[in-house]
Amino acid sequence: MKVLSTFMAIAALAGGVQLFHGGSDESIANEATPSNSYRLTANGDEAACAVKRGAEVSNGLSQLTVASDCRNLMPGIERAKFWREQADGTVAFSENGIDPIVTFSVADGDGYESYAPVAPLLALNNNK
Repeated sequence: MKVLSTFMAIAALAGGVQLFHGGSDESIANEATPSNSYRLTANGDEAACAVKRGAEVSNGLSQLTVASDCRNLMPGIERAKFWREQADGTVAFSENGIDPIVTFSVADGDGYESYAPVAPLLALNNNK
């Protein structure tokens, strides 16, 4: 009888979780975690390249992968290996974790917009 009660409790719990998620197979962690893949564009051009934020190295500093074709948007950006996020929400890409190659501020909507260097103006949008 205990086995049957335990089985019914597990089935009810699983059903409640399924109802809570609206029948979705995605976990709560997947829903709460934003994508770390970004699309980088310059000056609103159609040309774009891929940028991926990797594992966190230290507080605010993460590994970064910049596609080699990003050099077409801004020469030298393909050397960036680190993503540094500041407390104010700004993000800097650097080769050594310290000296920024490009710095972004939070843009209106979902993403970032570069402010240093002034040109080219780069947009960094989250791929969902």
